[in-house]
Amino acid sequence: MDQPRLVPIKLDNYKPLREMVFESLREAIILGRLKPGERLMEIQLAEEMGVSRTPVREAIRKLELEGFVVMVPRKGAYVAGVSVKDIADVFEVRSALEGLAAGLAAERITEEEMEELEMAILQISGEEDILTVFKGDAAFHEIIYKASRNQRLTQIITHLQEQINRFRLTSLSVPGRLKIAVDEHKKIVEAISDRNAELADDLASEHMENAEQNLLNAIREEEA
Repeated sequence: MDQPRLVPIKLDNYKPLREMVFESLREAIILGRLKPGERLMEIQLAEEMGVSRTPVREAIRKLELEGFVVMVPRKGAYVAGVSVKDIADVFEVRSALEGLAAGLAAERITEEEMEELEMAILQISGEEDILTVFKGDAAFHEIIYKASRNQRLTQIITHLQEQINRFRLTSLSVPGRLKIAVDEHKKIVEAISDRNAELADDLASEHMENAEQNLLNAIREEEA
């Protein structure tokens, strides 16, 4: 049975309604339930989520600011597409910044954060559900960003990451990639645990380069 594109918003959440609608739409785009080039109809989306059009309209504006949506004059809002060149550009920058974050984390991480990092690895080791690994991978990197003690760096990397998140499930779906990604994570953890900033930097950058190549290959295969 196909999973619905969107699910009704639960109004008992502590978050503002507009934020919940935004997160729901962003997740649907990332997971491919709302596809590149698809028109976003406010009335239809509001009905699917069980909300009024106002928070949907606000969410679409925010998604546009983050690059998930493009507004076409006299036509409306559409899910933004991303070219191979866009992905390559993002990864080129992200590879350098991920390396920097891992290097700083090796110098600044606390014992508690180190335990969190090791626990994050355990949670995705041997896991075969792609969505679970996707979320676990995000949690793993967020711990490293926090441990870097550089908030501006974290903000920049997070913004870059969000631009390509919708394609990462395609990458993780490639046979064998899940295990390789987890093994790469383990090596990064070992370097951070050893306080080897230079090695952590190199391994994190290499991990991003491998992820980029895997993603681009997957996209080319889909297009072919």
